[in-house]
Amino acid sequence: MTIGDICTRSVVVAPKTEMIVDAAKRMRMSHVGNLVVCETRNGRHFPIGIVTDRDIVVSVVAGDPQHINYLLVNDVMSDDLVTAQEHDSIETALKRMEDHGVRRLPITDTDGVLVGILTLDDILRYLTAQQSELVA
Repeated sequence: MTIGDICTRSVVVAPKTEMIVDAAKRMRMSHVGNLVVCETRNGRHFPIGIVTDRDIVVSVVAGDPQHINYLLVNDVMSDDLVTAQEHDSIETALKRMEDHGVRRLPITDTDGVLVGILTLDDILRYLTAQQSELVA
């Protein structure tokens, strides 16, 4: 089993030049807690950062609310992005998440193109299903 088998393939993305207010609205409308920031080349998304709802609250709302209408995704995103490849094992992904203190990993193919996102919830669902099968 690889992380490509359990990750979420539908990823909500944002360009780094998007206004943070617009990004926050899309997060709300899409019911997600993060956006993967991408550069688009030849119609393919290459992840370069991530912005979470927590980033917006801590960095903008609690830190610089008077400038919220002027901030871009690039101003708030984490650009020390930690990713994994879709053929990596679940154990490898968990170790990477633990080592870097993250709860979400953008998943790429061998060319570095975004193909999904893996969250701790995805891993918990998988492990719960495995445990249920074992009990049965």
